[in-house]
Amino acid sequence: MTNAYDAVIVGGGHNGLVSAAYLARSGARTLVLESRGSIGGAATTEAPWKDAPHLRVTRLSYVVSLMPPTIVRELGLERHGYKVHPMGPYYQAFPEGGSLTIFEDDPARTHEQIAKYSKRDADAWPRWNEWLEGIAEVMGPLLTQVPPNIGSHKPSDLFDLAKLAWSQKGITTRMTADVTRLLTMSIADLLDDWFESPQIKGALAVNGVIGTWAGPYEPGTAYVMAHHSIGDVGDGQLGSWGYPEGGMGGVSEAIARSARAFGAEIRTNARVSTLKVRGGRVEGVVLENGEEITAPLVVTTLHPRTAFLDQIPRHELPDDFVRDIEHWKTRSGVVKINLALGELPNFTADPSSGIAEHHTGSVEMAPTMEFIEAAFQDARVGKPAWAPFSDGVIPTTLDKTLNPDGTHIMSLFTQWVPAEWADAPHTEELDAYADRLIDLYDQVAPGFKSSILHRDVVGPHEMEQEYGLIGGNIFHGELSLEQLFHMRPAPGFADYRTPIAGLYNGSSATHAGGGVCGIPGWQAAKAALADKKRANGRLRSVLSRSS
Repeated sequence: MTNAYDAVIVGGGHNGLVSAAYLARSGARTLVLESRGSIGGAATTEAPWKDAPHLRVTRLSYVVSLMPPTIVRELGLERHGYKVHPMGPYYQAFPEGGSLTIFEDDPARTHEQIAKYSKRDADAWPRWNEWLEGIAEVMGPLLTQVPPNIGSHKPSDLFDLAKLAWSQKGITTRMTADVTRLLTMSIADLLDDWFESPQIKGALAVNGVIGTWAGPYEPGTAYVMAHHSIGDVGDGQLGSWGYPEGGMGGVSEAIARSARAFGAEIRTNARVSTLKVRGGRVEGVVLENGEEITAPLVVTTLHPRTAFLDQIPRHELPDDFVRDIEHWKTRSGVVKINLALGELPNFTADPSSGIAEHHTGSVEMAPTMEFIEAAFQDARVGKPAWAPFSDGVIPTTLDKTLNPDGTHIMSLFTQWVPAEWADAPHTEELDAYADRLIDLYDQVAPGFKSSILHRDVVGPHEMEQEYGLIGGNIFHGELSLEQLFHMRPAPGFADYRTPIAGLYNGSSATHAGGGVCGIPGWQAAKAALADKKRANGRLRSVLSRSS
């Protein structure tokens, strides 16, 4: 039967493609079903301008924290075109004059830069990084651990909890306190403990609120900073951020090539309408056009509200699980702005001609924590930020594949607009919002506004309707304390399994989700293969006894 497969993956984003590659690698006849006309999901490279089809942008996600070397190695991604250019320094030009540049690989220059604003902060900087490295030693390996089912009295779950506790046997009382504070504090309070200058605090606060419906003074944002800053995913190396060659779509394409090389089939324009479930077990999927595909194993990588509330009959799921998914928080307020520039920004504080070092990393508009907080407070009361903050990058300074004619692409990940804007396009208001942000950059780099050849503004509504990101949340759910680790996406189901036998969850709403790392898809495939191995073992045992 051509419509019978060993495994079906719902969603062709990077996590779905990772799952497909691992399952196909194991010998399973595997099919990926992607609703859009192209793969990648939020990790996509697109050409948004009809009058400039040669210019490509990383339309949503825009930088990658290096995936676990295990995934890169086992799937042979470098062989299939996976290449990452490490980003340059952090850069902020201030409206009142001056600038700050932070070099990850040059402590002396960074000390000199920070000392312009505070000698005390410059001296504290090495200690801060040492402290973060200590946090990474504890929290980094947890990103590749399957969360235990805390509260269960099943022997296997108790054993998993004991293994987790044993893996942390070397943690000191001080480190336990530091991790507790990190999980519960605001990034503002944490930074107040370390630094005094508003310029340094503003620089470090950005990672605490990226993609998050929370300002820097909200509890839990310290963890969000760690999630984005630590980068160690448990494979023995501290990760860094970079531009993947070919944009974020280059990551997805490399994984897709790997999956196909292992035998996986990938179909686009194939929207799944429902999952076939009978007696608590998945039997396949039904496409929007009525086509039925059978498979005893399905991995869904869609947003949990779509996967469990829209595609599965409610009576097939436990009531408490349904309530947990209904209450899953998925607000955002993010607006992605992509610009094609006729020339690179020339900052008054650091004049340049052509590519300068400060163009190659993050080019921020987040001068202070108070600036960032004001943007959030505007959105919280139902208004788009009057002065949005932006995490900006110009990947074409290092990756020349996106601009064959030399035009530079600037990617601005900006916040906030009201969370309710996910319900309607708000096109005119988004354009005015983008205008205000561009004016902020123009203040510190005169001529920036006039250098813009094309622009592409993607708000929460388009993110939800076009990419399936409910609420416009790129993480498939907020990284708040009550939605982390064993709670992601629901208590008792953080092990990438679901209440439906044979159905696995590899979306960014599971543990380690948030960023392009592939861990959720990898773990979902591992869970499915482990269950299959156990089932085969039980079958062999029964057959041997009967013989």
